[in-house]
Amino acid sequence: MTPTPTPRTTTAFFVQAGIAFAISFAGSLIGIAYLPIDPWQRGFLCMTLLFLVTSTFTLAKVVREHQEASTVRVRVDEARLEKLIAEHDPFKTVA
Repeated sequence: MTPTPTPRTTTAFFVQAGIAFAISFAGSLIGIAYLPIDPWQRGFLCMTLLFLVTSTFTLAKVVREHQEASTVRVRVDEARLEKLIAEHDPFKTVA
């Protein structure tokens, strides 16, 4: 039984997630700089905060997938070892 490898994240997706995080963080800082706020500024601050949260989830997903992709070889070796152990019968007589 061969485990299916996790698809590797592209560099473009990784860069896109990092840029989205940086832009949303800068937008939050700009919104905070304009306090005390009018209603349109409050809306701006709410939208950038929402964007910050969603892009943070995306960035975390990209980092996790990058880490998992680097450990595929280790998982394949573990699966092979588990298969050998499962097939080994110490009470089986050699013919």
